[in-house]
Amino acid sequence: MLEIMTPMKTAEARDVLPEPARKGDAEKRGRKASKEVRQQQLIEATIDSLAKRGYSETTMADVADGAGLSRGIVNFHFESKDKLLVATLQYMADEYAAHWRAALTKAGEDPAHQLRALVAADFDRSICNKRKLAAWCAFWGEAKSRPTYQALCGARDAAYQKIFIDLCATLKESGGYAYEPQVIALALSAMLEGLWLRLMMGTEDVTRESALQAANAFLSAAFPKHYP
Repeated sequence: MLEIMTPMKTAEARDVLPEPARKGDAEKRGRKASKEVRQQQLIEATIDSLAKRGYSETTMADVADGAGLSRGIVNFHFESKDKLLVATLQYMADEYAAHWRAALTKAGEDPAHQLRALVAADFDRSICNKRKLAAWCAFWGEAKSRPTYQALCGARDAAYQKIFIDLCATLKESGGYAYEPQVIALALSAMLEGLWLRLMMGTEDVTRESALQAANAFLSAAFPKHYP
């Protein structure tokens, strides 16, 4: 039976997917993976350069050298510095959005837990480190004069802020607090951004841990019934 079944199975596999097709698909997957890997290398190198040199001093040559790739590879994948920077900002915005959405989901249905989780997510090491904070600040400095950057992050920022407002409104209703949800949500967002800025500048004795403590103290002051 083995001598009969083995050729039959081999023939069936060939009928389902011919050998050239299997090789072709594997080559396509390999090329796609290689392209994604190269682009990710270049984006990471761009973040490094932004953190080290700033926005205006970052060049395609710096990125190529930082990634250990040829300058031709950079031009092949992104064509221009503007396209490379837009792709980098897109990556960072997507990463940040995925991070806080995951934290929100993990917090469950309790709005107090959700708000605390969003605050804590801002100081997670994967998101909150000097390298990425410096890159964010480089983009912030250019956002006013570059509508593309505003459009890229504007919708995400609005969605993020709306969640803050909705959670503050829910806590106000359940706790009987005398504040406007929009105002307290704006104050909370501004404080988180300010703490990021202080961490990036490193001019004071501020760490991720002490920044999170300050943010939690704000929650306790604003919502004492929910964060005693």
